[in-house]
Amino acid sequence: MLDDFMTRAALAGIGTGLAAAPLGCFVVWRRMAYFGDATAHAAILGVALSLAFSLPVFAGAMIVALIMATIVSTISGRGYAMDTLLGVMAHSALAFGLVGVTFIPGVRIDLMAYLFGDILSVSRGDLAVIWGGAALVIALIGWRWNALLTSTLNEGLARAAGIDPKREQLVLTLALAVVVAVAIKVVGVLLITALLIIPAATVRPFAATPERMGLMAALVAMVSAWAGLRASYEFDTPTGPTIVCVTALLFCLSTAMAGLRRAA
Repeated sequence: MLDDFMTRAALAGIGTGLAAAPLGCFVVWRRMAYFGDATAHAAILGVALSLAFSLPVFAGAMIVALIMATIVSTISGRGYAMDTLLGVMAHSALAFGLVGVTFIPGVRIDLMAYLFGDILSVSRGDLAVIWGGAALVIALIGWRWNALLTSTLNEGLARAAGIDPKREQLVLTLALAVVVAVAIKVVGVLLITALLIIPAATVRPFAATPERMGLMAALVAMVSAWAGLRASYEFDTPTGPTIVCVTALLFCLSTAMAGLRRAA
């Protein structure tokens, strides 16, 4: 079954969506879109370092994404102008990564594949990394779900319940770094944040509980990955951007339905 490249691509997209969407719910609840964007942009620097030191791309991207996410998490509550600071950090890391790749001797890579994804070239090894990362993220979020939710709703309440909000922020940081690393192959560094945010935003008007929102977001992400892959195949369009386009269309449909329901 895995000899078919379309099957591997579909499994890669579904695995990535399964990991990204539940985490994306916390990104939406905490208004952390800038956080995810900075982490994703920094991953291209990790790709450059991986190629320079002959490391797996997944490892380099995850390490740099984790470092960036940790830095952002550390400075987030210290009164800095966060939008400006994150813009500087994110785009500087992206630029240094893109420039750094050109100085690596004997290496010729398709930068577009890292910027916008190359899901159709997913190998069996890539599948193992993607689903291993997805399993790690799901296990991490499932293990810390109540603590993460409590610290997201109210940090004072979390402290009263014996929960350290900073520790839960670190859990989210680790999960985000893993998602960024596994999603590079599917949608690329420039579109990872869309896969985190849009499915969660799509189901938010219809989810009665946080748990239901997480499950519904995962379903939307997986359907978007499959439908985007099929649409890309039929219309000969870039696969990563097509997946995001399908997700965006579902968001528009969801918004329209929510508006009609309120009007009724």
